[in-house]
Amino acid sequence: MDTSTAERMPALYIGHGAPPLLDDPRWSAQLAAWARDLPRPRAILIVSAHWESAPIALSASGVELVYDFGGFDPKYYLERYDTPDASDLAARVAALMPATEPVHQHSSRGLDHGAWVPLKLMYPEADIPVLQMSLPNHDPERLLAIGRRLQALRDEGVLIVGSGFLTHGLPFLRDFRIDAPPPGWSTDFDAWAAEALSRGDVDELAAYRDRAPGMPYAHPSVEHYSPLFVTLGAATDPGRPGTQVIADEFWMGLSKRSLQVS
Repeated sequence: MDTSTAERMPALYIGHGAPPLLDDPRWSAQLAAWARDLPRPRAILIVSAHWESAPIALSASGVELVYDFGGFDPKYYLERYDTPDASDLAARVAALMPATEPVHQHSSRGLDHGAWVPLKLMYPEADIPVLQMSLPNHDPERLLAIGRRLQALRDEGVLIVGSGFLTHGLPFLRDFRIDAPPPGWSTDFDAWAAEALSRGDVDELAAYRDRAPGMPYAHPSVEHYSPLFVTLGAATDPGRPGTQVIADEFWMGLSKRSLQVS
């Protein structure tokens, strides 16, 4: 990966949606426009809610996508996103991690839908190397520390992406239309997070289990929230408020709020 003329990239936290996001004209357009406003990445490192594995694991290049969903139109199981080899980036990620964070190179795991669904909309040509990294656990402090280790990649033209969903209480949804009104637990958690993000209050965001309204309904399991801390850790100053690029909007009642940090 040639980084001699790389432009410094931001770090993002995005809501990735289920495969029907590919057919949602509004959200698709928002993600595509966001990507057009960014410098072109040399490579993309993405941490998705849908790969929890310790020690840290890295995806393989040139293997099948992971169709980690059920009950959708068969067309989604035919989707492809064949990106260039990312082995150079994998070696850089492994080199940046301390001895206390060993890294496993997975030989057969491809990108899951938390990675390929949004990236198909943002970079549809599939001409940028993409590497997925697993979530080793859900401890905000550990994930912030991992993000800090990865921060150097931004100067090498690597776009760091945390992919989740700011609210994800699927068991408590009763209306699965894309334009369904959000439940109170979703709007309450979203408003709390929006306010904390606007202040750059990482401590408040990390204390969500005890302080966030709408818990545990907004996150009965927390894997869709955890990637936020990798993104914040990769920021130059996690306490400096980022830009809430997609805000005050919901999809099937879940918050689409997304963040860009420099």
